[in-house]
Amino acid sequence: MRLKDKVAIVTGGASGFGAEIVRVFAREGASVAVVDINEAGAKAVCESINAPTLPVRCDVTKRAEIEAAVQATMERFGRVDIIVNNAGWSHRNKSLMDVTEEEFDRVYDVNVKSIYYMTQASVPLMRAQGGGVMINIGSTGGIRPRPGLTWYNGSKGAVNLLSRSMAVELAPDKIRVNGVAPVMGETALLETFMGMPDTPENRAKFVAGIPLGRMSKPSDIANACLWLASDEAEFITGVVMEVDGGRTI
Repeated sequence: MRLKDKVAIVTGGASGFGAEIVRVFAREGASVAVVDINEAGAKAVCESINAPTLPVRCDVTKRAEIEAAVQATMERFGRVDIIVNNAGWSHRNKSLMDVTEEEFDRVYDVNVKSIYYMTQASVPLMRAQGGGVMINIGSTGGIRPRPGLTWYNGSKGAVNLLSRSMAVELAPDKIRVNGVAPVMGETALLETFMGMPDTPENRAKFVAGIPLGRMSKPSDIANACLWLASDEAEFITGVVMEVDGGRTI
């Protein structure tokens, strides 16, 4: 098993990409804290897995709740080897002038500030134990943006660049930091990204821009995270892996 005896924290782990990351990590031998504001969803994911897991209710926009989630993981499993900052949010696809200040703040709080909080809470522990891995879920929107998601695109551009900058700064501590940039996927946020009804016709318009001919699936993202988290990628840091079917070419 590729993550045997490792301990991971996955934010936004109750659904979508996060839930599949949890399942794949657990299958590969990791103990996983499933961190999500949806406590019932986190518990359901844990109950569906025959492996050591811990559901943790956490609003990632609150420093105290991030700190409590990390502490709960330490108390249960004794260490933290892998962090996946997967929790994300988007304003609805619409004109940049129509996005409210409240929507803007929430996008940046969930997508960017949560990584700051998690870094503050987890890096001292990783330093003390001699290293670790952090994976930040960015987006192709931060690489090849399109209209209607300007402020979301900016937040994910920040995630992509932060991953590279953090990698350089934390390398002396043997903490690897990488990003994963998915193309639009089959998750609960799909209709938000599209800004229109989720119909076969509207999906086809978006898929037409993806050379491999489909949207991303949770398994695509989970498998990328698995490799980046494993010892097979021990010399990989500062990479933003585009899991996009060729979208950003």
